[in-house]
Amino acid sequence: MIEFDGIGKLTSPVIIAAFEGWNDAGEAASGVISHLSLAWQATAVGAIDPEDYYDFQVTRPVTEVAEGRTERLIWPTTRLLVAKQDATDRDLMLVHGIEPNMRWRGFCSELVESFTRLGAELVLLLGALLADSPHTRPVPVTAAASDPALAAGLRAEPVDYKGPTGIVGVLQHACADAGIPAVSLWASVPHYVAQPPCPKATLALIRGLEDVLDVPLPLADLPAEARAWERGVDELAEQDTEVADYVRTLEEAKDATDLPEASGDAIAREFERYLRRRRDPGERGGR
Repeated sequence: MIEFDGIGKLTSPVIIAAFEGWNDAGEAASGVISHLSLAWQATAVGAIDPEDYYDFQVTRPVTEVAEGRTERLIWPTTRLLVAKQDATDRDLMLVHGIEPNMRWRGFCSELVESFTRLGAELVLLLGALLADSPHTRPVPVTAAASDPALAAGLRAEPVDYKGPTGIVGVLQHACADAGIPAVSLWASVPHYVAQPPCPKATLALIRGLEDVLDVPLPLADLPAEARAWERGVDELAEQDTEVADYVRTLEEAKDATDLPEASGDAIAREFERYLRRRRDPGERGGR
């Protein structure tokens, strides 16, 4: 059982979780947690004991040595952080994890038990996958919910999928079995620029979170980093005619399949985000 330290009383808590590894193309999903942790100066309040879930020869601990002296040893694990506490609004908690190497059911049971003790009202799970998505277009974000009523309220594109899953999919099912509403958001990272980081996909996932939570989230320099990333990929493509031709093929396919009403929905969502930020110029949590 995860033991919490100094967590205090939470108000209508929402969990936002991402896991490094198979679920995290371009480190886009874990990048959201890292970004929000820094923006909110999140405090770690609990962690899973890694002994039962990680193969340390595959996911090795990290040692820090300074001036010939060992400072500390960091074990690979999954940590829970308090990201925000506001007596007048819901509390947000972050889960920054590494996909476990073994005993996934026990791992998910520990997390779900902790979510239940915290009184979590919603769990938002983030993932990123490699896809035939052109870097010059908005990063697609698809959504899956634990029940039809919750799915009906989502603004992200619904997903149809049958195939292998990672810890995000397993944890979503475990939350649903425990009666905790859960939503997973998946960003499609262009497979030809899979190396991390991918700030454009991270930004797309944060936008998806804003739509689900109906609150503005801190962006800081992320939009500028996303634009710089896109310009950098443009320059790489210009140096390789085959890559440039391939990108144009993806663009044509994407533009052909995007329906006018889908584009209208995207414009409406962006306008609603603008209005949210106008209503809350302080951008809850800071920038």
